[in-house]
Amino acid sequence: MERSTAGTATAWAALGGDPALLERMVHQGPRHILPSRLPVAELARSCVAVCALAAAEASARRTGRPVPAVTLDDGGVAAAFTSERLLRIEGRAPETFAPLSRFWHTADGQLRTHANYPHHRERLLAALDIPDGPGPEERVARELAALPGHEAARRIHAAGGLAVAVRTPQEWSDAPEGRAAASGPLVRIERTEDGRAGTVSRPAAEPGRPAAGLKVLDLTRVLAGPVATRTLALYGADVLRIDSPRLPEAADLHADTGFGKRSAVLDLDSRSGRASFDELLSTADVVVTGYRPGALDRHGLSPQELAERRPGLAIARLSAWGSDGPWAGRRGFDSLVQAACGIAVVEQKADGSPGALPAQALDHGTGYLIAAAVLRMLTERTDFAGTLTARFSLARTAAWLMNELEPGPSTGDSPDPARWTAETPGPLGTIRHALPPARFDGSPQDWTAPPVPWGTSEARWRS
Repeated sequence: MERSTAGTATAWAALGGDPALLERMVHQGPRHILPSRLPVAELARSCVAVCALAAAEASARRTGRPVPAVTLDDGGVAAAFTSERLLRIEGRAPETFAPLSRFWHTADGQLRTHANYPHHRERLLAALDIPDGPGPEERVARELAALPGHEAARRIHAAGGLAVAVRTPQEWSDAPEGRAAASGPLVRIERTEDGRAGTVSRPAAEPGRPAAGLKVLDLTRVLAGPVATRTLALYGADVLRIDSPRLPEAADLHADTGFGKRSAVLDLDSRSGRASFDELLSTADVVVTGYRPGALDRHGLSPQELAERRPGLAIARLSAWGSDGPWAGRRGFDSLVQAACGIAVVEQKADGSPGALPAQALDHGTGYLIAAAVLRMLTERTDFAGTLTARFSLARTAAWLMNELEPGPSTGDSPDPARWTAETPGPLGTIRHALPPARFDGSPQDWTAPPVPWGTSEARWRS
């Protein structure tokens, strides 16, 4: 066993945590997890550790007991960071990346595309003047091979699709979008004093459910945001995910991240949908958003408007590329950030082709950081009257991984995940899923409810 790591200390300081509490953290289990050239294992340990420590701190604040010791098992961390790959639904392995979500040769290098959703696929094909239909991969490969990478990415972006040219770490750091994405703190927490404290009651709570009584509006999509809200649900929050009926989620990813949560659809462009959402917001304690900056503003859901409409709210905002710089308004996913910022080059395969991290570590790591920030804001509400806003980006987490965490990459094979998975029956069938990777006195060993089918819950709080 060992005490908290340097990465844990850095993340805990970014969250504003008391450094003395790091003595309550103990790591155990296999050390060789998530093998990679970059210190992915350290990122994973650190993000899960600060989340569990924030939960233990919140538990102590609400129950009046001392902060319990937190034990983190690296085998559980590895399972948690690959949860979508370990998932089985009635024995069936999950569907992962679509055929058009991959690396492609261009005239001067490599391009990474993301087309898992039908509308992104349609826009990619439209940008290349390729009719939609079965098996367009060969045509896409020919078209992209004739284009310089940045021109192909520009054309696809202009059509509303998702693509980035693969860059080296130096090329990314030299670009204005790369400099902007890496600037600022790992977690940016803003405090707006308005004299209104949060509304969560303060009676004694179950030690392992420090978020009990917390009402969380989940306005996120794959993958970091749903990981964050799944974690808040583990610790007792009433999490209600809201989606547009025009943007259905990938079924398997929804199953993986839907534990403990409910899922409803609301059309915020309709009068009835907006009225239902406003009623939910009027008693919400937390709003977590995972859309590109500005995407929700037309619905009156910017941080400033949320703070005015619901003083005392805790807000967590996630984006791919950050809130500043030329790419601030762009959509993005973990795989695209890895390709753009140089990770794909650092992790290149033996044949020289672009590689990837052993997990969608930017997504999972940022998700645990978001949950940790919400739990810390819950703790700080007892001493602060106002609105708290925490901002995160996948690109900033990538900069932390590449430039700030201590070197010492993992080697060897990831541990057998059997100890860290369980099977749970539910409305989607029997699901094998990853278990929570950290423990403290009274903490949950599993979620209280399995995932529900997407969009099938009522748009109301449980109580």
